[in-house]
Amino acid sequence: MKFLILTQYFPPEIGGAQTRLRSTATELHRLGHQVEVVTALPNYPRGRIFPGYGGCFYRREESDGIRVHRVWIYAAMGGGFARMLNYSSFMITSLFALLRARKPDFIFVESPPILLSIPAYIAGLLWQVPYIFNVADLWPDIILEGGFMERGLLIRLLFKLEQWSYRKAARVNAVTDGLRERLLQEKEVPADKLLFLPNGVDTTHFQSRAPDEALKRKLGLEGKKIILWAGTLGTAHGLNYVLDAANLLSSETQIHFLFVGDGSAKPELQQQRQQMRLGNVTFLDPVPIEKLPPYFSIAECGLASLLPIPLYDEARPSKIFPVLASAKALIFVGKGETARLVEKSKAGIVVAPENPEALASAILLLIENPKLAQEFGRNGRAFVEKHLQWSTIIRDWVAQLRPNRAREEVRADASEF
Repeated sequence: MKFLILTQYFPPEIGGAQTRLRSTATELHRLGHQVEVVTALPNYPRGRIFPGYGGCFYRREESDGIRVHRVWIYAAMGGGFARMLNYSSFMITSLFALLRARKPDFIFVESPPILLSIPAYIAGLLWQVPYIFNVADLWPDIILEGGFMERGLLIRLLFKLEQWSYRKAARVNAVTDGLRERLLQEKEVPADKLLFLPNGVDTTHFQSRAPDEALKRKLGLEGKKIILWAGTLGTAHGLNYVLDAANLLSSETQIHFLFVGDGSAKPELQQQRQQMRLGNVTFLDPVPIEKLPPYFSIAECGLASLLPIPLYDEARPSKIFPVLASAKALIFVGKGETARLVEKSKAGIVVAPENPEALASAILLLIENPKLAQEFGRNGRAFVEKHLQWSTIIRDWVAQLRPNRAREEVRADASEF
């Protein structure tokens, strides 16, 4: 089959969506399918076009057999009007790139942003092919519940667009069990339209390995017990509470917090570190996923966190899976589906959100009981090998898609929008 992936986010950007979509494209190609990607000039999460990509409107690349079409976007970060321009600009310019791509059998649309259903639908009408709507976060619910926007005309229009997007899609993917249930029960997406495409991990790339002592020396962390955060530093993660826990553990001189990544919350976190004079916290720039394994090798455990917002209860942060595949214990600060996954896999400790004291206690428990940490690591590795390898996930997803292919039809009436 021929797939065209439409997404605002794609490597060389670093983040959960970028990793997931690259893995999806790579695995589809490995299975013998033709894959093209339409995406923006890389700019996330700093809101600036990456070096080497400036000064052009359109650019085509080839990467490991996958053709990537990149097009201009109004680069911006944070929220508000500038971010809406960011989303809207790619919605418009993506049409130019879509018309440069070859006709696919399916258009695979990543949401958020939900606006991309519009160019996908238009391209689908021109080609007479269906689109698959991949729901990684519920828009506009998360905008409203997260306090990023107040109720008003724009929110009402986004809710109407959401319902239209589900109605026009040939298939709707859910990336977690919780999202699948909400799509079925609250959004009234028909059961025969829903597919499951969860986050996974490359278990050959991430695996147990000896500590990279050269990396520890380079970072000046010899002799330290490292608590690793590898991924986006966003407002949804409540990382100010993690720094509060680091402050509580400042007398434990062997414990060190290492943050590898970037995001909208990073400047404030760096300021908090400076104000608290935390010598046990280091922030590093993002590292491409292919270069991350050595960082996991030097960690005592991995860390993930989400604020207690109801919609986040349905999330499975992609940053947890390399931790498990690397046979490292995981501390998850939060509740909901990820907490249940950690408990089911017996791969680590779940800590209540916004509780620095409980987080500090969990870290001390693992540091003082290395055999327990090793047991958690072994359990996590076994769990992802059995359930969450990308090769298995994509093969199963394609199997869900194939039986219904003959019934795919594109409605040529645009009047409902």
